[in-house]
Amino acid sequence: MKSKRYPKEFKDQVIKDALEINDVGQVAKRYEVHPKTLYRWISESKHKAWQQTSSESKKTAVYIPSHKEYKQLEKENDKLKNILGEKDLEIAILRDLLKKKNPGFQTE
Repeated sequence: MKSKRYPKEFKDQVIKDALEINDVGQVAKRYEVHPKTLYRWISESKHKAWQQTSSESKKTAVYIPSHKEYKQLEKENDKLKNILGEKDLEIAILRDLLKKKNPGFQTE
């Protein structure tokens, strides 16, 4: 099978169309390019775009919480873990009750 070479302008146009339409298969068929090739072009273009991004912009793209925010996130995480643990315990108890034939209910 003979490989084809495509000009950069053609690749850019196909990638742009694929991202706008959000249907790689349809765009690949329209331009008579294999879908795997188009997926590779899109992946390479995203990688190149990240490399060309300035270091200042990359710093803002990566979020690092302050000490105060980190402590607040830890508290929230612990609270959510407790809630999840309680829910798991409740589900386990209800499953045990379902397994029993006649669970003993206390009536007063």
